[in-house]
Amino acid sequence: MKKIFGILGLLLVVCLVTASLSDSFLSAYNVENVLRRSALFGILSIGVAFVIITGGIDLSLGSVVCLVGCALPWLLTVHHWPLIIALPTVLALALAIGLFHGLLITKLRIQPFIVTLCGLLLYRGIARGFTGDQTVGFGNEFKSLRLLATWKLPFLPGFDLPAPLLFLGVVAIVAAVFLNRTIFGRYLLALGRNPQAATYSGIPTERMTVLAYVVSSGLAGLGGVLFVLDVNSAQPVDFGNFYELYAIAAAVLGGCSLRGGEGSIAGVLVGATLMQVLRNMITLVTTRNNVEFAIIGAVILVGVIADEIARRIAARHRAAQALQNAQA
Repeated sequence: MKKIFGILGLLLVVCLVTASLSDSFLSAYNVENVLRRSALFGILSIGVAFVIITGGIDLSLGSVVCLVGCALPWLLTVHHWPLIIALPTVLALALAIGLFHGLLITKLRIQPFIVTLCGLLLYRGIARGFTGDQTVGFGNEFKSLRLLATWKLPFLPGFDLPAPLLFLGVVAIVAAVFLNRTIFGRYLLALGRNPQAATYSGIPTERMTVLAYVVSSGLAGLGGVLFVLDVNSAQPVDFGNFYELYAIAAAVLGGCSLRGGEGSIAGVLVGATLMQVLRNMITLVTTRNNVEFAIIGAVILVGVIADEIARRIAARHRAAQALQNAQA
């Protein structure tokens, strides 16, 4: 909980600083845009948080977004598949990718880093292959479908809530209940804290690992659909590029330990919002947009360092407490 309050305080500070440096930061258009992007990346971040909680990592998220985001308009406009078939197909593809990753990791004992790094290269290559490296999109068709990602809910005079917030709200509530109120959520946390002890305790560690990767890829697939509906087209060369970094950074900032066994959905949401506010600040305040990835890298590094320092402090406190109890 302390981590959540800390990152929330940092978010407020960044918002105040950006608002003081740019008059357009608090404009209705800009706030709606930040909220929309935060919601879209929040969905990805929740997915990767499940994997990080188990002690794993998923570097393939951006390429899954690319594959699904290119496949949907390609099936609909090039091959003229019915929407009722094309949409479930691309979402099922994302789930199958997560299952594939989980089985490679649990059955063949391949490191998650290697599996998902190969996925990062493989899925973008497939997308570039079947599209011929050409931009795919909906054009002026499927306007009713695009409303899923582009409609706005009136909230205040002159200010609307973007549609992706609704999807994020549903995903976040389901994820929070699953993680905090079900035995399977406790299994995931136990797996991340100590895999060997979890196995000896009778927890189906392999199934839980597979589940985490299925959730991660499934939400990346949902994100890919919403992203392409939002922008109306996708270029396979760069669509979804580095999205996995934004998601991982948001999860780490939100309190997910890269060692596993720790994390909260609320913290992940705050972390995702902070990442988008930082991106927005760079765009509005500076003229050097090329430093964006440097900032993301610094944010991840700071998060890892803070996690390591917190772990050592906690370990020293436990050791001191144990010594005190022994002397008593």
